[in-house]
Amino acid sequence: MYPLLRRLLFLLPPEQAHIAAMHALRQVHHFETGKRWLSRRFCISHPSLQREVMGLTFPNPVGLAAGFDKNATYVELLAALGFGFIEVGTVTHKPQPGNLRPRLFRLPADEALINRMGFNNDGVFAVAARLRNIRSRLSRDTHGNARLIIGGNIGKNKETPNEQALVDYGICFEALYDTVDYFVINVSSPNTPGLRDLQQRDALREIVSHLQTLNQAKPVPRPLLLKIAPDLSWAELDQILDLALQFHLSGIIAANTTIRRDGLRTPAEIVERIGAGGLSGRPLFAHTLQMVNHIARQTSARLPIVASGGIFSAEDARKVMDAGASLVQLYTGIIYRGPGLIREICQALAAT
Repeated sequence: MYPLLRRLLFLLPPEQAHIAAMHALRQVHHFETGKRWLSRRFCISHPSLQREVMGLTFPNPVGLAAGFDKNATYVELLAALGFGFIEVGTVTHKPQPGNLRPRLFRLPADEALINRMGFNNDGVFAVAARLRNIRSRLSRDTHGNARLIIGGNIGKNKETPNEQALVDYGICFEALYDTVDYFVINVSSPNTPGLRDLQQRDALREIVSHLQTLNQAKPVPRPLLLKIAPDLSWAELDQILDLALQFHLSGIIAANTTIRRDGLRTPAEIVERIGAGGLSGRPLFAHTLQMVNHIARQTSARLPIVASGGIFSAEDARKVMDAGASLVQLYTGIIYRGPGLIREICQALAAT
């Protein structure tokens, strides 16, 4: 069924297709019978799928990566598709519109996307208020969603100088603290000018130290993860891992989108015409697997890894988990394979 639906959705521009698909899902989810149908069709519950990671109990290890639900608008709908955890954001201190459209492009020949969204979001205070309402409803939910894990992916506003970035990150942390189960520090998006400079050791040390100071002052500190770029050299990655261990970060998300364009099937002139942005999808998988292997070896498996990038099948999920990942995240795979991918992965993992 999804190949036909995808064909129809791909007739629309990518952002418009995303809105249309989520609107349709909302109509189904609005009715009690629709909720039950979604649960039967997509959700799978099995004790073997539970994962104890970072002090949290995940109902299953398949999550939704940040960027799909930037404003926590669709959390309950997405939970009905069987995700074990959902990461909202990237959220910034102040609302911002993001980059000019068009800013999202499909590469069907590669089963990939290029985006230069630019952290478009409603601002952290609006997102926090939305999440509080969602938490209240989920606590009374009768469809098994109360155990859903929600993560908050935080960044800085475009106009905030890098020298003041830690202020933006700190405001986002404080605003979201009582609404999310874990935090992700995003310093690796290629679509905010200068953001990746924050991956440099001294700048990153300042941000991580500031957030850990805020975190450890809380009655119950939240797991704090770092999302890194796939374009780092191995030496740069090792420096970040040393810092993550030094400041007792809870995990690494490997990885964000890439600025590389090598090895694509899409004609070069089309890729060049699209222009700047982060590439996601199937072409990233081989490097995602390499990064997970490297991080697990370099840290002696002391640092939990969330594998994100090019996971399109149960076999892909199994490979990154065998390499050392504790959890996986989907995004572009959902666009090309459909929401049945979540159940496919969970069924395969439950059977092993």
